[in-house]
Amino acid sequence: MRITGINSQINGKYTSFGRRPRNEEEADLQKTMNEGFEAAGVKQRVAITHGSVFPAVGRDSFIGSPYGEGAKEWIKFLRLYGFNGNQLGPGGMILYDDRNYSPYNASALNENPLFIDLKLLTTEEYGKILSEESYEKLTIPAEANDRDYRFTDFSEAKFVSHQALTESYKNFKANLAKGQPLAIKLNKEFEEYLTEKGKQTEEEGIYRVLSTMYGDEDCDKWSKHDSDLMVNIRQNDPNAIKHYASLKKRFKNPIEQYQFEQFLTTKQIKENKEFRDNAGMKYYSDLLVGCSKMDYWRYKEAFLKGYYMGAPEWDPARDHQTWGVNVLNPRKLFIGDSELNIGGQFLKEKIRHALEYCENTRIDHAMGLIEPFVYRGDSVEYDDNGRQIKDKLYGRFMSKLFDEYGKPMDTHYDYPRILEKIVFPTLKEKDLNQNDPVWEHICCEPALFKQIYYDRHHLPQLIMFDDRRAKNFINNNNNWYLLGSHDSIPLLNSLRDRSEGLRRNENWDPMYLAGYLNQDPQRAGESSKFCEKISDRNPDGTFKTGIEAEKADKAIVDAKFAELMTKEKIQISFADILGLTETGLSYNIGGSSNKINWRERIAPDFLDKYYENLSSDNPTALNMPEILKTAVQASIDGKLVAYMDAVKNDSDKDQKIMQKRTELYDKYGYLLDKLQYYADILKEKE
Repeated sequence: MRITGINSQINGKYTSFGRRPRNEEEADLQKTMNEGFEAAGVKQRVAITHGSVFPAVGRDSFIGSPYGEGAKEWIKFLRLYGFNGNQLGPGGMILYDDRNYSPYNASALNENPLFIDLKLLTTEEYGKILSEESYEKLTIPAEANDRDYRFTDFSEAKFVSHQALTESYKNFKANLAKGQPLAIKLNKEFEEYLTEKGKQTEEEGIYRVLSTMYGDEDCDKWSKHDSDLMVNIRQNDPNAIKHYASLKKRFKNPIEQYQFEQFLTTKQIKENKEFRDNAGMKYYSDLLVGCSKMDYWRYKEAFLKGYYMGAPEWDPARDHQTWGVNVLNPRKLFIGDSELNIGGQFLKEKIRHALEYCENTRIDHAMGLIEPFVYRGDSVEYDDNGRQIKDKLYGRFMSKLFDEYGKPMDTHYDYPRILEKIVFPTLKEKDLNQNDPVWEHICCEPALFKQIYYDRHHLPQLIMFDDRRAKNFINNNNNWYLLGSHDSIPLLNSLRDRSEGLRRNENWDPMYLAGYLNQDPQRAGESSKFCEKISDRNPDGTFKTGIEAEKADKAIVDAKFAELMTKEKIQISFADILGLTETGLSYNIGGSSNKINWRERIAPDFLDKYYENLSSDNPTALNMPEILKTAVQASIDGKLVAYMDAVKNDSDKDQKIMQKRTELYDKYGYLLDKLQYYADILKEKE
């Protein structure tokens, strides 16, 4: 379908410094990009944009929303340039504090109310439960400035969300008591939501009450009476049941407000999904390997007491990563051959939730589902450098973990059964097969993991395309490929910061890239020019300097993205698309803790900045039509070279090859011209 009307106004002012596609050109541009990706063989082209990263439209509540009006503008932009998916981060509630804003601390089973688009709460669809006056007072104008990014302010976002949602709940209850038609209509939807999610959100609401009372999210620091409340209820303890009922009655309003906030978030998620379905844009959730303290409290007996999950380092000289993630007890996964125990039930519920309103998912740290690396909680100490394992003998893989009696914790190897007994069947419920998700397992791979993951199930990999290993897997169509991720700096910065190291990497060799992207022997001249363009050296062997070196860096980065666009399933970070390359700026640096992690965000005037960037003398953003044209040309060459090999022994091979070349350019020549046409438009100054 045609996606038009991309917002180019910020506070009513039109600003543009680069030649953007006209409204009448957008449909053809989108059609051209889609045809280009199809010609290059790219079926899944997915941007990486976590929830807080989305831009603001009109006014800003200090954090992005993957479900609001800003999300619609970003989706329209992505669709215009041929993307058909977006990878989100974990979407549940997060314990935001001054130390860690990571979405990978999120709850696995609920939604994040910070993502509510507050403007919508002022509309009739939401019963006008938030006044326009309050909305204007709490939010700020989404104004343009001289930066091409924003920072999420989590503290302000929490405050604004609390104020707005508290008022919204009070107004909703007051209007309902008055019999207001809009409130009655909204309440009907709320009651329908509670029919499905009432028990879960009630328990979560009680957890919120208790964590507030104790001033701590960690239930292990509460009284045993409250810490084990859900465990005791499942054992039909009458005292626990009575205590639960007392909490429910005493804190009725805050519990219901929590439920109402979850309802509002879910309502916006559903509305966004309807928009995305019409636009042809899939959302990929992030099935985080861990869970929140809230999830742990609700399913406490499912977890292995005293142990946490982390990741082993390849380098034995480095300390293992200690994530503080509660790990499921292998003895609580199954009852008998396949009946799910409480741990298995939690895991299945977690996967179902990840796919409830998203069309696909990224499976975070797949090793954690097969052979998790675990360590004892008392083996970790804190110092100025972060978490460290004091005695590495405490850190080991699950299959090597023994209980106090010397017996293996995973006696029946239940962890390796998780995939076939829980994960695959749950994917099938959503019409997904085992090769559809993005399986992330970029870490040390122990023998048992390899046996299950590769030998038994032949699962795909997530290939870092700037890694030396990438070339070993380029023929597997089930693999996903990416250059950089949400855990790395933009590729152009990576090259410039470590250019000597990357340029020594065989996958960054100019001759290799030029040869791969220009394989037709008749185009040897173009291949040589291409090699010279992306090389960091002049023809005389001297190194390029100044602006010429910067242009060479940008050219080879574009070449790597063109190489990426010859693969079937690809991911590209929002920061690389928009060319956000300010020194020191990154959405997250994996394994690090700093003040800007998880805070980078798309600017409200990102369209103006994108087109201004591309029309500048030294662009850093991706000119998508231009890069895709290179990929399509590489695909044409690849088809021709494969044909040349097939007919190499034929007596009339020269005639056949000439005819094949003509057929290919008759089929794709017009597409190459159209891609170049739009590539040139994006370089024009307005």
